Amino acid sequence: MSDETRVGIGVDAHAFAEGRKLVLGGVEIEHDRGLAGHSDADVVCHAACDAILGAAGLEDIGHLFPPGDPAYKGASSLALLGEAWERVRALGWELVNLDAVVITEEPRIAPHRERMRAAVAGALGAEPDRVTVRATTTDGLGFTGRGEGAACHAVALLRRRD
Repeated sequence: MSDETRVGIGVDAHAFAEGRKLVLGGVEIEHDRGLAGHSDADVVCHAACDAILGAAGLEDIGHLFPPGDPAYKGASSLALLGEAWERVRALGWELVNLDAVVITEEPRIAPHRERMRAAVAGALGAEPDRVTVRATTTDGLGFTGRGEGAACHAVALLRRRD
C-alpha cells in the first residue's frame, strides 16, 4: 500500500461593504461592515475551498460555484466548503491538515479563532487539531492595511491511500 500526498494553495480577498454581516471561517463576527460578494464572502472558507480543490487537482471555487449563479446568492461559504470537501473526499482524499492565515487590520481574529477552527474543521469532517486559523496585519500597507477589505491564504495537505 502506498500513500499519495498533495498540497494545494488558496487565496481570496473581498472588500468591506456597508450593510453586510461579517462572516469569517463560518463564524459571524460583530463588526461595522461585512465583506462584499455574491455569497457571504467568507474569505477563509473561499481560500480553504481553493486549497483543497487544488490539492485534489480539481477546478477552483468559481468554477464549482459560479459567482453569477443565483443559486449561490447569499450562500453560506461554510456550506460551500462542505460541498467542495464531499467532492474531494469522493475521490478518495483525506485531510492531513489545513492552515489558513487571515489578513486584516480589523476586526481582531484571536477572540474568534477557536470557533472558526471548529467550524471549518466541521465542514471538512475533521478533528479541529487538523485545522489552523491564524491572522496577521500588513502594518497599514495595501488594501487590507487601509481597512478596505480582508484576505486569506490557505494551504491544504491531502493524502490518498491506494
